[in-house]
Amino acid sequence: MGLNGKTIFITGASRGIGLAIAERCARDGANIVIAAKTDQPHPKLAGTIHTAAEAVEAAGGKALPIVCDIRDEASVEAAVAKTVETFGGIDAVVNNASAIFPRSTADTPIKRWDLMHQVNARGTFLVTQKCLPHLLKAENPHILALSPPLDMDAKWFAPHVAYTSAKYGMSLCILGWSGEFKGRIGANAIWPRTAIATAAIANVLAGEEAFRNCRKPEILADVAYRVLTKPAAEFTGNFLIDDSFLAAEGVTDLDQYSVEPGVELLPDFFVPDEPPAPPGVKIMNVSLT
Repeated sequence: MGLNGKTIFITGASRGIGLAIAERCARDGANIVIAAKTDQPHPKLAGTIHTAAEAVEAAGGKALPIVCDIRDEASVEAAVAKTVETFGGIDAVVNNASAIFPRSTADTPIKRWDLMHQVNARGTFLVTQKCLPHLLKAENPHILALSPPLDMDAKWFAPHVAYTSAKYGMSLCILGWSGEFKGRIGANAIWPRTAIATAAIANVLAGEEAFRNCRKPEILADVAYRVLTKPAAEFTGNFLIDDSFLAAEGVTDLDQYSVEPGVELLPDFFVPDEPPAPPGVKIMNVSLT
């Protein structure tokens, strides 16, 4: 079950993981909606909705770049309406857009709390809600979120209560939707075991020098593609760690996703002890925080 002619609405797809997912789906001939805020070049962030559209079309898909602020209901409604007007429907929603500010309670300005919850939890809910009437008409509809397993351990919350609760808010939506739409829409979450070489690593967490200990966004793109092509009525309610899922799917060469193959990898936030890393995967004994 491929994605040729399917319409995939992806938030935050102008760069990074969202763009990688867009390009992978485009290789099947999918219609890709690039719903993001960056219309003009940004001094610290590579890519715009227009450069992403060029990449999608070069990969073999059709692109619809839309300036969309997922915090704003009218903006989301307009983006969904434009999508349906252009492509006739929506087959999948990928809630990739996210805001990050992993700081302690005392060091988190309330405007940062608001931003993270508005983008992560509220944005995921809002975008999916507005796409829902069209998903319910689709042949094999999926809701996908870039959010972590719900491992309710204080160690994930203690360093950054605001950020963790915002990300877990996305996961709680997936948990709920997997039950609410069981048998009709697949609702799943995917999450990286290791840090991914994106702007968040370069600008917020560790600096570009940490890229050598990261994986490339393509690992999550391959995971997303495999999820979106599974039967939605059967494959739902999963919180997948990227390399364990790919290993279970028969992928044996995980080094292909490393920025520098063979080096130890920087662990990501929120990765539970189970499932363990696949054989041969070397994880650094450090923390992003």
